[in-house]
Amino acid sequence: MMFKHPYILFFLIIIIPLVGWYIWKWRNSNPSMGLSTTRAFNGIPTSWKVYVMHLCFALQIIAVGSIIVALARPQTHDSKRTSRVEGTDIVLAIDISSSMLANDLKPTRFDAAKEVAQKFVNQRTDDNIGLVVFSGESLSLMPLTNDKPTLINAIGNVKTGLLNDGTAIGDGLSSAINRLTSGKAKSKSIILLTDGTNNAGDVAPATAAQIAKQKGIKIYTIGVGTNGSIQITDPYGFSTTTMETKIDEGALKDIASITKGKYFRATDSRMLRDIFSEIDSLEKTTLDVNKIMRTEENFMPWIFIALCALSLQLLLRYTLLRRIP
Repeated sequence: MMFKHPYILFFLIIIIPLVGWYIWKWRNSNPSMGLSTTRAFNGIPTSWKVYVMHLCFALQIIAVGSIIVALARPQTHDSKRTSRVEGTDIVLAIDISSSMLANDLKPTRFDAAKEVAQKFVNQRTDDNIGLVVFSGESLSLMPLTNDKPTLINAIGNVKTGLLNDGTAIGDGLSSAINRLTSGKAKSKSIILLTDGTNNAGDVAPATAAQIAKQKGIKIYTIGVGTNGSIQITDPYGFSTTTMETKIDEGALKDIASITKGKYFRATDSRMLRDIFSEIDSLEKTTLDVNKIMRTEENFMPWIFIALCALSLQLLLRYTLLRRIP
């Protein structure tokens, strides 16, 4: 624990003259009279009220000391630690088009993808990871970060229908590349997860792959689901529609090949989990990671002690030690 205003603690020295003044006052406040002998008073015990009076003064000193400590602002100090760890920069690019609501993966392709992505993020303790979603257009939701709880929460809050429907794979890759440009790791990767064919957006997937290659970014592509007719239930469970889906495996393989990445196919939830487990063994590089601890104020307990001491002192003074004029 540290103090924001440690110099205020010097005021604690005022307790010394207060104690001295109290002792001097007590010794000189007792009345006296001359007697030939005090033998008659031998054995008379000191009244308990004398001890209570001393207790009142002690409570006052405790209150004064506690207030001074509170004014010095005790804190759990900020802690910033820089460490070198083995890690990489990764951006998750997740398809959120309506076809991801198909239930050939349980409970749906979309839910299965989010669950596995969250577990993947949780395992990559020392990596900087970002999040991009896409359908008919792309949206960068999270920059590269080592804040795993925030990132996991962001993945959990992603919903389909957030963007215009479609599958803009090239735009999703472009947004992911832009995020990785600011990364400092030598190893940079994109994990692209989709269940369709590029049919929207302004950037061709092959063009985005070439840009990634120039920037030294590997792209790992994952085709999710089965080809053919699929049943899609709306998020509220009111209606079910049938639609045809076909994963453009050729394009996804080319994207991975151009960037020296790898293509995976997941036709069920177990395969999707195994794929992310394999990607978890991605090459790593050395990163400088800054870990910052939040400052917390700890003056309230001292204020509480001061209030309790003053309250008890006043209670004793106006009850047991009450003086009648």
